[in-house]
Amino acid sequence: MSSSDDVAPTPDPYALLGFIRNPNGSITRVPDIFPTSPPSSHPADNLTPVLTKDIPVNPDHKTWARVYLPSSAPQSPTTKLPLIVYFHGGGFVVCSAASSMFQKFCCDIAHRIPAVMVSVEYRKAPEHRLPAAYDDCLEALHWIKATDEEWLIKYADLSRCFLMGTSAGGNIAYNAGLRAVVDQLTPLKIRGLILQAPFFSGVEWTPSEMRSVNDAVLNLRMNELMWELALPVGVDRDHSYSNPVRAPKYEVLDKVKREGWKVLVTIYRGDPLVDRVVEFVKMLKDKGVDVVEMIGNGGFHGSDLMDDYEATIFYGVLKNFILAF
Repeated sequence: MSSSDDVAPTPDPYALLGFIRNPNGSITRVPDIFPTSPPSSHPADNLTPVLTKDIPVNPDHKTWARVYLPSSAPQSPTTKLPLIVYFHGGGFVVCSAASSMFQKFCCDIAHRIPAVMVSVEYRKAPEHRLPAAYDDCLEALHWIKATDEEWLIKYADLSRCFLMGTSAGGNIAYNAGLRAVVDQLTPLKIRGLILQAPFFSGVEWTPSEMRSVNDAVLNLRMNELMWELALPVGVDRDHSYSNPVRAPKYEVLDKVKREGWKVLVTIYRGDPLVDRVVEFVKMLKDKGVDVVEMIGNGGFHGSDLMDDYEATIFYGVLKNFILAF
């Protein structure tokens, strides 16, 4: 038997995402492949010192937000907590604001910073291709600025707002942030972006992406498939949605700079996206954007989401970044 016979075949990316590919090219979603957790707004029901509740944003689009409130939130109007608006990962095609791993992650952040968090449930591709997710997340920001939701009015400092996202959510935080910086969101004042292994791409694969053929978390074929499903029909991965280095929006970045936003970018050297993210950080710095970067050794895509030790390190970096404002 040759050595090539011993190489395990690359898993079907459709199956890994919980999709059944139909003969006509459409997909059927396998239900319940990604575990979810319900909200809990009653302290006695909560296993963490954080309360949660879900609130509709746009019923027509079936979008909503899960709000996280530390149970120890100060009662004084002069000591409100910073607000983090969070966009979950999943390659634009899977997972939700109710996914258990993102529920735990947001609870930990809300407790450790402490901060009020709003995790946005946005529409998924391929049923709703980009820019649907960007539209939904910008709409959520407008909902936040105008809502009479008690937890946000009473406990959140709208003048200290941060847009944060993991993987595809980091891409959303960036692209929705570029829209928000030229929009009218008063009294909501965005101070910065927090991009955790942001999911970017390009027509030409980088060396770190080329090494990811058999990556356990984000292999090359899955990477490619998620972009095939998410991008508008007829465009390639050098579109501005996926490749901000090849298709930069310099005028908007100048506005980001003038507004004094800071951008925290985190990635691990073992992440297939690391080369892409390093290029992105260089582009931001070349435009004069104030960037704080954390490149960890080893790791994998989602290390600081799925590994408790790495998550603890990330929480410390995040807390220092937010409390500097």
